[in-house]
Amino acid sequence: MASDSPQRGALASQINVTPLVDVMLVLLIIFMVTAPIIQQGVEVNLPKVKAQALPGKEEQFIVSITRNREVYLNDTRITTDQLSEKLKAISVERPNRQVFLRADDAVPYGEVVRTMAAIKAAGIEDVGMVTEMPTGNADSAGGGSESRRGSPGP
Repeated sequence: MASDSPQRGALASQINVTPLVDVMLVLLIIFMVTAPIIQQGVEVNLPKVKAQALPGKEEQFIVSITRNREVYLNDTRITTDQLSEKLKAISVERPNRQVFLRADDAVPYGEVVRTMAAIKAAGIEDVGMVTEMPTGNADSAGGGSESRRGSPGP
């Protein structure tokens, strides 16, 4: 009576992957639900203007200016002098990098221009201004709640 079934008491060599698949599907659903909720950057009230969105490139560097005139590079608080130094090091390693500038609507124009000058002093020529679409204009060209408009500099 030779058969292919294992003998009584012998270990089975097959792994049951059903619990693993169940856990992975639950994690996938959790990440799909939470990913849009996560917002990158510092909280600022963006000016509301009509603008076309720029195509995204590789990793983005976002300089934010808060209502209290605090400057952030991505999520790190930084001074304007430190901003120039860090962006200069980045531009040496990877030339032609694009930087997006997010300034609160209440920040004076002079502060925004000084920050843009610090970015330009670092050798970065491609500066994009981040704005928000005005509410109630469904026929606008951007078509989203946040758009980016690029300018070559100050």
